[in-house]
Amino acid sequence: MTKRFQYAVVTGSTCLLGVLLLGIVMGRGNAAEGAYKHFSVFTEVISRIKSDYVEEPDMKNVTLGAMNGLLESVDPYASYLNADQYKQYLKTKETAKGVTGLSLSRRFGYVGVVAAVPGSPGAKEGLETGDVLETIAGVATRDMPLAYAEMLLMGEPGSTVDITVLRARRGAEAQKVTLTRALAVKPPVTANTVADGIARITVPVLDAGRTGEVAAKVREAERDGARKLVLDLRGNASGSPEEGLALANLFLEKGSLGTLQGQKVAKKEFQADPAKVVSRLPLVILANRGTSGGAELAASALLDNKRAEVVGERTYGDAAMRKALTLEDGSAVILSVAKYMNAAGKAIQDNGVIPSLGVAGVEPDSDDDDDAPAQPQAQPQKPAEDQQLKKAIEVLNLGLAAAKKSTESAVASRPAGATENIQPGTLGVPRPK
Repeated sequence: MTKRFQYAVVTGSTCLLGVLLLGIVMGRGNAAEGAYKHFSVFTEVISRIKSDYVEEPDMKNVTLGAMNGLLESVDPYASYLNADQYKQYLKTKETAKGVTGLSLSRRFGYVGVVAAVPGSPGAKEGLETGDVLETIAGVATRDMPLAYAEMLLMGEPGSTVDITVLRARRGAEAQKVTLTRALAVKPPVTANTVADGIARITVPVLDAGRTGEVAAKVREAERDGARKLVLDLRGNASGSPEEGLALANLFLEKGSLGTLQGQKVAKKEFQADPAKVVSRLPLVILANRGTSGGAELAASALLDNKRAEVVGERTYGDAAMRKALTLEDGSAVILSVAKYMNAAGKAIQDNGVIPSLGVAGVEPDSDDDDDAPAQPQAQPQKPAEDQQLKKAIEVLNLGLAAAKKSTESAVASRPAGATENIQPGTLGVPRPK
């Protein structure tokens, strides 16, 4: 260990000890002692890496990896950017107009896909929830700050960015994909009849003002004879929490839409406004692993107030207020400073929304080979049936209890080893901890 490094460790530990002792004097003795114990272990680990690792380590990478690991352990959407990265990040956000349409989070130390906006470059290349981006523009995403990954994907419309992807459902080999950046896509809200007297309102994104579009489609569906509604929020991971609360209010006359609170953010409860309700028809919400952010808030509010049932998969888990906290050297930590809570007081970001009836989405063929030659087919293949939508209609027509019973019967009658449409956390299969 070099003298300089020893001096830095001792100095840092001494300063930290002084701060913690001050906490003890101010009446926070137990908490300070516990914090000091953890920080002293951390300091010793750093010291051991420096002195005993098989070769001279790059301490900059060691500390950066530790920083990112620390942030990911408390907030999968957090980022640390050094001063140069933060400047570049702010400039890119201000000037870049081309995007890929991907919502991202941390996944196993890498950057993972939450969802891709329909019609966006990412969606056109088949990227989906659970895919892991191994590299972006030739840079490995291992320990890459999430905000930096988002920045690398932005650029001028028409420009390209190469990524390597570990596909969630296509084996372990990484694939190279070239994305052509484009102006942000804003797919419209759509409405269609899915069964006698049942209309589906599909909301792909929740950008500002989208609630008004939903309200118009709901009124139109009712004029056309709809007596029951399916609100399809699958893959909706783009938009604001405020828009999600407004969406829930379209169907909820009274009750709490959610609560926002944090250590330094005053607790704020959002109540439904009966003047904003546009429909009182029976309602079922479709959600999946790509449902995130504002869409989760809407699903949670309607489910917790018993205004709607949720059919599909457990949602991703992302509903928070984030803020860039600048540090003295010009670097920044982008962190969740407050979280949205459901009616039970649990953070949606930590728990997601658990469906009333769990049904997995359609699984693509696992043995698809993009490089394999196309095989002639005797006749066109029928599209896979949308089991989640089918169950949503069943819940509306027969009730939740009857739909659950038929689902359990279907599972019991499957041949041994069959796993079609079953995933952890659905159809009675416990989710791994």
